[in-house]
Amino acid sequence: MHKANLVVCGALLVAVAAACGGGASPTPSPASRPSGGDPGAGGKPLLVAISRSAEQPYVANQQRSFAETAVSLGAAAATYDAKLDANLALDLVNEAIAAGARGIAIGVPDEAIGPAVARAAAEAGVVVVATDDAIRDASGNAVPFVGFDDAEMGRQVGETAAQLLVDEGWLRDASRKVGVLSVEVPTRSACTARTDASKAAIRAAGVPDAQIFAVLSTGETSSARDAAGPVITSNPDITDWVVVACTDEGAAGALEMLATAGADPSGIIAVGLGALEACRPWAAGRPTGFRAALFLPGPDVGRTAATLLYAAAVDGSAPPATTYLPATMVNRATFKNVLDPASLASCSQ
Repeated sequence: MHKANLVVCGALLVAVAAACGGGASPTPSPASRPSGGDPGAGGKPLLVAISRSAEQPYVANQQRSFAETAVSLGAAAATYDAKLDANLALDLVNEAIAAGARGIAIGVPDEAIGPAVARAAAEAGVVVVATDDAIRDASGNAVPFVGFDDAEMGRQVGETAAQLLVDEGWLRDASRKVGVLSVEVPTRSACTARTDASKAAIRAAGVPDAQIFAVLSTGETSSARDAAGPVITSNPDITDWVVVACTDEGAAGALEMLATAGADPSGIIAVGLGALEACRPWAAGRPTGFRAALFLPGPDVGRTAATLLYAAAVDGSAPPATTYLPATMVNRATFKNVLDPASLASCSQ
């Protein structure tokens, strides 16, 4: 049985859901899952969110919002952490179906499982939406998507980094040599779209390809940190660094390694994507290479996915093919005015 967080406001399942919240909980016993197949507990339709890396603040906030929205609409809700394990994600899809799920929102660890996810849901008559990373069925048809436009996000990150680089005047200073760490996740097309767009904007600012270095990772902080190490040490002639990444966690990992290598934050321009790692040093008033970050409102993704799935389960309304949500660039001076309360709370943890 897999670790899950089950949220149901009612007489049933209170042992699992702590006051209808979205926080971590022990693995529920079989009796604590919605029974009766379809619909969920107490006659309520069961909506399930399955996410990779659910311990990350962005994902945790997304799942919390999903559960709270589903409950407020009159559904039962469960959230699952697939970690970075594609096989676990498929097991959780089947587990959700067996529990009587009427709708599933999934952020996959690997897009390659898209056809299997779509097939399992279709065979069970369960509506599925993809969150954060687009997936396709076996015929190549896109599963309905809720999240952000990856290429547009990458462009915003790259153009912000490029403008900061121009403002610093590093490219006009013959005593400086600029290197770019592009923290990439080659197994996720969403990440490739982001970092490709970021690098294109930085090239347009005048940084040559020879000074743009791919840092291949899983997107997690520890993976990015380890992958950045050899790149940094093999380029001792670089005096100043620009950091862009698929995720805030990736940028944070590269910054950790730059700090280990003795780089001064004043010689770093890092632009995050997510903002929930970048905001930590900002909230604490600490020096950091994070100059800006694109804030992705995870709660909005969870809220939208739950609303669409509830409409599908209750009214038979098919989710739109694509639902893009807006993202906002923030910095040390502006983040408190933009981030939602749950995201702001994450900044101080």
